[in-house]
Amino acid sequence: MVWREEKLGNLIKIKHGFAFKGEFFSDSGDFVLLTPGNIHPSGGIKLKGEKEKYYLGDFPNEYLMNKGELLVVMTDLTQEASILGGAMLIPESGRYLHNQRLGLISIKDSKALDKSFLYCYLNWQYFRDQVKASSNGATVKHTSPDRIYKCKIHLPPLPIQQKIAAILSAYDDLIENNNKHIALLEKAAEEIYREWFVRMRFPGWEQVKFVKGIPEGWEIVDVKSLGKIVTGKTPSTKIAKYYDGDYLFIKTPNMHGNMFVYETDETLTEDGLLSQPSQTIPEGSVCVSCIGTGGIVSITTSKCQTNQQINSLIPKNETDLEWAFYTLRYLKEMIQLFGATGATMTNLSKGKFAALKILKPEDKYRKSYHGLAKPMFSQIQALLQSNRLLKQSRDLILARLISGKLSVEALDIRFPPSMIAQ
Repeated sequence: MVWREEKLGNLIKIKHGFAFKGEFFSDSGDFVLLTPGNIHPSGGIKLKGEKEKYYLGDFPNEYLMNKGELLVVMTDLTQEASILGGAMLIPESGRYLHNQRLGLISIKDSKALDKSFLYCYLNWQYFRDQVKASSNGATVKHTSPDRIYKCKIHLPPLPIQQKIAAILSAYDDLIENNNKHIALLEKAAEEIYREWFVRMRFPGWEQVKFVKGIPEGWEIVDVKSLGKIVTGKTPSTKIAKYYDGDYLFIKTPNMHGNMFVYETDETLTEDGLLSQPSQTIPEGSVCVSCIGTGGIVSITTSKCQTNQQINSLIPKNETDLEWAFYTLRYLKEMIQLFGATGATMTNLSKGKFAALKILKPEDKYRKSYHGLAKPMFSQIQALLQSNRLLKQSRDLILARLISGKLSVEALDIRFPPSMIAQ
């Protein structure tokens, strides 16, 4: 079958979102306000941690999204413009709003262009490079409907589009199922923590004596008593041999929504690590952002370093890891309070972070929690690793399918649930 080249402007229309007012933003609510920060680098909606916003004000109903609608990223606040032109499909009706930095795509002729195929195409790096090449702005990269309209698409006949989309959507369905399982495990581990160490309903609590609201045998301690505190630092960017190696260099954006950090946009070489050895932290360290967006917490998965915005705890006892993770996460408001500088940015020093007070349960309760939470954390890591492999495989095959280098014409393909639902 013959593929043809078309300008996207002949196939789609793009409508900008609404300029929602910041005074009505909230950390909770009925309506999730989608922004460019809600897109995964490889496409799809990301809804976790600091990137999730809710809107409490009034808005025109036309900006409340329906299931299956397609949004494209029009603005990127990063230097690399890595998400510009990327797309997300709305998973359910009546919950999501899109702001002016996103564009709602409508297809002019559904017999000429399949929505699922278009979604895959928009998340192909080749297309994003087209968008980036015509974008404007220095720090903030921006594109427009007219610029996207000029981008070209190599378009196969509709049946081929649908087969290609079916193959790629199958990967996305597996990844999404893993993400749902991860969310359930995270919720279960946190709920046990809350029940035992926040609500104080730990095993046998009825028989324990409480003194001024604190169980007997528990104590108020400094964060530094849990282990070694390491403040990150950035190796000299003028020395090229320090970068693009095998060791992660963690910054706060790498931590958003990630219990475990497996990937970073910058990496260090052995030389980079050795240039500041006292900043190296091992696997199983708990990183806490203390400058900028304060109180984001993640766990390292390998030997690595962080930048100066992050203080990391290397736990004295490995069995304290899961308890320490949630304990530090629950310090978010305190970190922001003690790190307030009179501006909007948090800036909590290593000394102040190390001196923050926490309630330390008796050793037997921390060990019991470790026994319950460790298998959950291990399963989360296994699922995250599975997702990484699935994404790598999908991205490799995506380029070959979308470019037509890998033929699917003779394949008998069963459509995955995500495509049937549309």
